[in-house]
Amino acid sequence: MADTKTAAGKVAAYVAEFAVSRLPKVAPALSSTMIRLMDIAIDGFGVFPGAKKTAGKVLQRKQDVALAVDGIIHSHTAMAAAQGVAANLGGIVSAIIGTPINITGIVTVQIRMVACIAHLYGYDIDDPRVRTALAMCLLGERELERQISDGRLPTTPLTVATSPIYDPALHTTVAERVLSNILSEAAGKGIVTAIGRKAPLIGGGVGGAADGLDTYMVSRCVRKHLVPRRMMEMAGYQVIGAQ
Repeated sequence: MADTKTAAGKVAAYVAEFAVSRLPKVAPALSSTMIRLMDIAIDGFGVFPGAKKTAGKVLQRKQDVALAVDGIIHSHTAMAAAQGVAANLGGIVSAIIGTPINITGIVTVQIRMVACIAHLYGYDIDDPRVRTALAMCLLGERELERQISDGRLPTTPLTVATSPIYDPALHTTVAERVLSNILSEAAGKGIVTAIGRKAPLIGGGVGGAADGLDTYMVSRCVRKHLVPRRMMEMAGYQVIGAQ
């Protein structure tokens, strides 16, 4: 079993490397699709309510911003775990067919979650600067700070959200970084789950738990990097990207 897991890990690493290496060749189309997907998730579509409506309902029920944020995180983490199970059912087949569906699902859930939190914190989530900052948080705290440290991203989500000008080139770059990171994680997670687990239902459970954990880590990132507007105003900062 150990040898199987080692082999699975090598295959996953190869697929992840290949997927990311191909990204620059198709980046314009993919980043445009990613941006569109994030906008739809924030604004809502069909029976899937947008961030403002979702946050408003939770706040009305909780009657407290901090409790509402906790409720948003809990519900979206559960949603991410559930769609991860559905996408990973079927073992090897889900690694080939389910992963694109899973990517779409996880981005939709996570970006709406961070938009809900930002809205509750007083940011104008219709502002493109704020949307760029929200997308940055999808990288997760560790990856985001690593990319800032390496110079691949210029600054923090808070600085971007409160910048005096909107940088569309940065928005596209962030979309590419997020997509690259998700492809890498999905390739590794999907193939290890499929090969390393004999039973599809067990594999699906592992994938769902990983998606839920990823979503929780994204929530930690947005809570760390996007300070509530009231706290910033009390500290004497002028909040530009606020509603």
